[in-house]
Amino acid sequence: MSALSEWLFGVDNLTPHGFCLLWEPGLIWLFAISDGLIALAYFSIPLALVIIGQRRADLVFRPLLWLFAAFILLCGATHWLDVVTLWKPVYGVQGLVKAATALVSLGTSIALWWWLPSFLALPSPDQLRRANAALLESEERLAHAQKMEAIGQLTGGIAHDFNNVLQVVIGSLGVIERQLARGRAEEIGPSVAAIRKAASSASNLIDRLLAFSRRQTLLPRVIEPDRLVVGLEDMLRRTLGSGVELDLRLGRCRRSVVCDPSQLESALLNLAINARDAMPAGGVLEIATADRRLDADPADPDLTPGDYVEISVKDNGAGMSREVLAHVFEPFFTTKPTGRGTGLGLSQIYGFVKQSGGFVRIDSAPGKGTNVRLYLPGRDPPDLAPAEAVAAPEVAEQKQDYAALCGKTLLVEDQLEVRLQIADALEEMGCDVIEADDGSAGLKVLESGESLRLLVTDVGLPGVSGRHLAEAARAAHPDLPILLITGYAGKSLDSLDLTSHIEVLRKPFTLEELTERVRILLARAAAAE
Repeated sequence: MSALSEWLFGVDNLTPHGFCLLWEPGLIWLFAISDGLIALAYFSIPLALVIIGQRRADLVFRPLLWLFAAFILLCGATHWLDVVTLWKPVYGVQGLVKAATALVSLGTSIALWWWLPSFLALPSPDQLRRANAALLESEERLAHAQKMEAIGQLTGGIAHDFNNVLQVVIGSLGVIERQLARGRAEEIGPSVAAIRKAASSASNLIDRLLAFSRRQTLLPRVIEPDRLVVGLEDMLRRTLGSGVELDLRLGRCRRSVVCDPSQLESALLNLAINARDAMPAGGVLEIATADRRLDADPADPDLTPGDYVEISVKDNGAGMSREVLAHVFEPFFTTKPTGRGTGLGLSQIYGFVKQSGGFVRIDSAPGKGTNVRLYLPGRDPPDLAPAEAVAAPEVAEQKQDYAALCGKTLLVEDQLEVRLQIADALEEMGCDVIEADDGSAGLKVLESGESLRLLVTDVGLPGVSGRHLAEAARAAHPDLPILLITGYAGKSLDSLDLTSHIEVLRKPFTLEELTERVRILLARAAAAE
């Protein structure tokens, strides 16, 4: 120990620095400890700078960061050598390190002064806040302008299509008036047919607009996707024609979905028509179904993780560019020639799938075809019965005596002309109709204890809504058949449990559709008794 102490604290080995440090051990250790701590700090600072440089590749003036790291590291090395030379005169090594430090220091200094104007030009935090606020304001103005442009495009498209419809109706009514004035009533048939066709076109246009806005009244049922596609096969082949080969790839889907089957069929038919038009020289249309388990995707915050059924419609046609893909879901946007498309097909599909809890993905490129994938929330089949089981009682429908089944029927409709039309149709079926012109009057009939066999009510009633009437009727008579009629129900029916005793009929409808829906309800009620 004495030898070690003599080596550490003795003055004989400190000749290189002895004269400067006066051979005082306290002063010697002050320098040694201070230089050692400075060297330790100088070694840790470059390490932190290296980590920052590696993890933040977006930093401005990143090369200067490496210069500072090298400069500080060499400065730390000189302090460490100052400690070593207290006992060992390695001045040659120290000189080389100091020379390297001098070069790096000079380079860092030149770079710092070279980039100093750029440093001073960097925005301050306050300037960044003001710039971000201005950017958000400009984005809001741009979004508003785009929204107004979209509304203008939507309004223009609606005006164009509805003016065509109204022209047919007004022109046909003029023809009917002329024929009646001339005593040619037997010749008004074509004009009546034209009016009926125009009204149907207007109804389809409204349905598509409501689908795009996700405000249509859906009639969800439990559907087996493979079975639905197989049921559409003949219609799809007729739609595609002989030039397009239909390739069904089914069997990989075990889950069921809950959605409006007619809307899903319409979506597939629309996609098939688009694919056919994209393959004028012929090609292959592939429709496939599969179960998918989707996890959260940071790039797609709207994606809800879970089990889905994927229905893909893929063609090898012309494909679409990025510019076209950016607009495909906009209403009235179409690349087809005038008269060949309304521009509402994909927007309707988008709205229907979103309203059903799913989403749509499109992959396409010019010359490489298009693949449209519909994702609908999947349900395990053991927990649910197929849609056909719900409608099973309808099989015996034709064998029923509806005049005997109708009995007293409560009809609630605030529009007089519509109420008279429905009442006449129900009376022709043999129903004893009790009319009410608003929800309050209908509720009084329900609370009166009247023995009813059927309730037919509009949903959008003043005062008490049709939804509340249906709930009150079901509470008093759980098995009472209820037909809800709606032109636009919004979200009022979203949480309503549509059992086998409740049906929804969308306006506008024909009287044949009304009577058919009433027959179905009465047949189910008779089968349940």
